[in-house]
Amino acid sequence: MCLQFRPVVAGTITTGVFHLALVAISLFSARASAADWSRDMFEVTQHEFGTIAAGAKAEFAFKFTNKYLYDVHVARVRSSCGCSDVRVTKDSLATYESGEVVASINSQRLRGNQSSTLTVVFDKPRYAEVQLKVTVFIRGDILLEPSGFDFGEVEHGADASRKLTVTHYGDADWKIMDVLGNASHLECELGEPVVSGNRVSYELTAKIAADAPAGSLGTQLLLVTNDPQAEKIPVMIQGSVRSLVSVAPASLYLGSVRPGQAVSKRLVVRASKPFHIQEISTDCGCFEFTYASDEAKALHLVPVKFTASDSPGAVKRTIRVKTDLNGAEAEVVALAAVDEQAK
Repeated sequence: MCLQFRPVVAGTITTGVFHLALVAISLFSARASAADWSRDMFEVTQHEFGTIAAGAKAEFAFKFTNKYLYDVHVARVRSSCGCSDVRVTKDSLATYESGEVVASINSQRLRGNQSSTLTVVFDKPRYAEVQLKVTVFIRGDILLEPSGFDFGEVEHGADASRKLTVTHYGDADWKIMDVLGNASHLECELGEPVVSGNRVSYELTAKIAADAPAGSLGTQLLLVTNDPQAEKIPVMIQGSVRSLVSVAPASLYLGSVRPGQAVSKRLVVRASKPFHIQEISTDCGCFEFTYASDEAKALHLVPVKFTASDSPGAVKRTIRVKTDLNGAEAEVVALAAVDEQAK
């Protein structure tokens, strides 16, 4: 027997999703099928870090999403060499939920060309392995101290800045010509070069703009140099801007339900000081929300009732919470699978 893996596609869920069938196929075909269903969950399966400085923090997240009606579980992950560490952010995924396999480069002690194969082992709904590949070149003559910009969690509107030093050894004429980035909410300032013998150092300052939106800062800066062998050196940025109002869970999974079935969940809406909920809305009449709009609290527990339609299909809706706390709003995505064979 083998599980036939059919992804859940919006509006086209079939009653035969993940059913058990007796199929006479070869062992090779069975293994190929197992590899296909697990690999199809990943957006990409390889990443090139390019050239990075010694000591630099370098991470890449391989995102994967459970597109199936059965739960998926990661049993373990491993790396083929000591040049990279690997971890999984969420090992158990219900339908539509996402996780990440994060690869981190060990640039503190290794130099030169490095490559690694990361193996992700699944044991539910059946055994399968996915191999992810990363490559990197670590320059030993360029050093970052500290390893990158780590802002942690910053409250919306608060001032926050970080500094680091970039040092090149072996060439007094080495220069940083420019600093590039794709984050409009991040301001950067490059200091004047400090030359000592054949060593050149620069101080780099990064500051979060006051109007930076809530969310992750995860991105990178690129140091443009006059070195043709390392024209662009990445600098990792970590941290997040905390919204005035937050909603938990980050995604509201309602499960697999039958047509017409009703299920209830709960949202937690919180802030650092008391506030009123002015409105909770979505673009689907299948949701009902219960809340007291006349009561100011720092934490609101909001019951949510979802009633499935009569038609099988995937449900993905954005719930918006509007408050009187400086007009702050928060959003959460609600997910469900309407299926006639749901228990």
